[in-house]
Amino acid sequence: MAACTRGLVARPFGIKTRLKVSCNDGDVRMPVSRERLVSCKPVSAKSMLPLSFSSQRFRRLSKKHGLHLRCSSKSSAPQSRDTPPKRDTGIASEKEWGINLLDEEVKEFGTNEDGSTWYRESGEDLGENGYRCRWAHMGGQNHDGSVEWKETWWEKSDWTGYKELGAEKSGKNAEGDSWWETWKEVLYQDEWSNLARIERGAEKQAKSGTEDAGWYEKWWEKYDAKGWTEKGAHKYGRLNEQSWWEKWGEHYDGRGFVLKWTDKWAETKLGTRWGDKWEEKFFAGIGSRQGETWHVSPAGERWSRTWGEEHFGDGKVHKYGKSTTGESWDIVVDEETFYESEPHYGWADVVGDSTQLLSIKPVERPPGVFPDFGSSTPPETDDPGPGPTVPPPDQ
Repeated sequence: MAACTRGLVARPFGIKTRLKVSCNDGDVRMPVSRERLVSCKPVSAKSMLPLSFSSQRFRRLSKKHGLHLRCSSKSSAPQSRDTPPKRDTGIASEKEWGINLLDEEVKEFGTNEDGSTWYRESGEDLGENGYRCRWAHMGGQNHDGSVEWKETWWEKSDWTGYKELGAEKSGKNAEGDSWWETWKEVLYQDEWSNLARIERGAEKQAKSGTEDAGWYEKWWEKYDAKGWTEKGAHKYGRLNEQSWWEKWGEHYDGRGFVLKWTDKWAETKLGTRWGDKWEEKFFAGIGSRQGETWHVSPAGERWSRTWGEEHFGDGKVHKYGKSTTGESWDIVVDEETFYESEPHYGWADVVGDSTQLLSIKPVERPPGVFPDFGSSTPPETDDPGPGPTVPPPDQ
C-alpha cells in the first residue's frame, strides 16, 4: 500500500480474532546505500520459523521468530518487527513504533541461503503547496511465501503547518494466521477555531488460519489547545459460533461539559443475543445517567431492564427504572455525584508525547510564496464507523 496518499490509509478488509500476542519495539535502521543486491546468511536454520499466533504478553520477539539475517555486506538486512497486534492496547506511542526515516533514497534486496528474501526502499515525494512525503518500505518472506512480513513508515508536511507521522505493517505465518495494523498522528490548524489540533489513531485486525476466529479494532483520539478532547473505539470479534461488538466514546468540551457512552452486544449463530449500554452527561455537578441491559432468545423472546439517574447538584439523586418482568423503582436519595470533568490524558500530555511529529520539517517556502490553506487536506478522523460491516442486532 502506498504510504504517501493525501488522506487516511485505506480501511482494512474483512473480519478481524481473539489473539494474545507479543510485540517488539526494537529499532530498525536502514543503511544509506544505492541499488544493492546482498547475499545473506541466516543467523540460524530457524530464522524464518512461523511467528507464534498466541504468545506471552509483552514478550520480546526472539531471533528465531523473526527475520533476523546476518549479511555478507557491511549493511544488514531489515529485521522483522511484525507480530500480531494485541487486543485492547489502544494507540501506541511514537517511541513504541520507532520510526526512523532516511534523508536519501535507498533500494536494496537480498536472498538468504535458505531461500528466504528481504527488501527495503525509501524515498521522498513532493507536491503542490509545499507538500512533502518521506517514506520507507521494508519486508521479507521465507522460501515458499508461507511466512511474510511488510512494514511502511511515512511522514508528511506542507506549508499550512500540516504534519503527519504514520506506519503500517502486516504479516502472516505458516499456520495461515494473518494480521494488519496501522497507526498515525496528525498536527494541523482547525479551519473554524484556528486552534492547533493533534489527532491520533490506530486500526488493528487479526484472523486465525486454523479456526473461524478474528477481531478488528479502531481507536481514535482528538485534542485541541483549549482542552477540547474526544476519544473513542469500535471493536468487533468472532470465535466460531459467537460474535461480539463494542463501541464507546468520550467527549470533553474544555469548559466542564462531559459526555461518555458505551454500547456492547453479542450474538450466537443459534440466534441468542444480549447486550448492555449506558450514557452519562454532566456539567457543573448537574447531569444524568441512563442505561439498558437486554437479552433475546432464539425464539424471539425479549427481556430488558432500563434504568436512569438525575443528579441535581445539591446532593439529591433521582433514581428510576423498570424491566419487562414487572420490576420498577422511582426514588430520590441523598448521594454525592462523582464524574470526571477533564480527561486523564489531555492536550499537554499529547504534546509532550508527540516530539517526533512536532519536529517534522516542511519544505522551505520561497520568499513571496504563501500557503494555500484551501488545498490542505485535513485529517479524516471523525467517527470512523463500526469497522466490519456487520449490522447490530435489532433491539
